[in-house]
Amino acid sequence: MGIEAPISKFKKNGLILWMVVCIGVAIIFAYDGYLSKYEWSLRHSFYEKHVEDGQPDDTMVFNQKSPPIFIAVAVLFGVKLYLIRNKKLIADENELIISDKERISYDSIQAIDKTYFKSKGRFVITYKDKNGREANRKISDRQYDNLEPILDHLVAQIT
Repeated sequence: MGIEAPISKFKKNGLILWMVVCIGVAIIFAYDGYLSKYEWSLRHSFYEKHVEDGQPDDTMVFNQKSPPIFIAVAVLFGVKLYLIRNKKLIADENELIISDKERISYDSIQAIDKTYFKSKGRFVITYKDKNGREANRKISDRQYDNLEPILDHLVAQIT
């Protein structure tokens, strides 16, 4: 088995943060859109400002219709988090495995640009793809954790 670099905590935490933001915004808009009409509501003044003669204005309509959309977007972020939870970058004996469909053999690697690895946490692999064309693949520490051993292994394999 080769060296593994799991999906980064940065990416996972970013998705979790966006889920929380979407749920929070949905709650706020739902409160303003549906519960502000009651006098006990702390936002009853919002209702009075945006509803005249029983007709809601555009702001109130938006607050009433947008919460399901924000919840749906939060669910999509959750699905994406679920799908990438076990994603790994693997450097084995013969190739760099990015996904089941994307593999870069060490023989096809032409260059590794690690100029920005220490400062920005990324490196670029230049390689020949299956069609013989030159391609670049940027790998960043915002995508994967534990990249330094992967980079060291790649450099050792192509020299």
